[in-house]
Amino acid sequence: MRISEREISAIAGFLHCSEYEFIQRFTRLRPQRDGLALQESSHGSCVFLEGKDCRINPVKPDQCAGFPNTWNFPGWREVCEAIPVMEED
Repeated sequence: MRISEREISAIAGFLHCSEYEFIQRFTRLRPQRDGLALQESSHGSCVFLEGKDCRINPVKPDQCAGFPNTWNFPGWREVCEAIPVMEED
């Protein structure tokens, strides 16, 4: 899950830690080496996922907040219980 500088600041504040500490503990360099992403747990899920709840829900990254409406991945319906929001006309 990619993460921006603005999101790093908001999440670090929410967790009551410095941005440096947050980056060291909860992020990794993206494969393209063009920014940071949230770490994954040993099961491959987001490090902030606790059961079905997001531990940082009030400040979760935009990419998380937009799922599955603004982005998703092939086969996501088989592995995720997210429900797309239908737009009203």
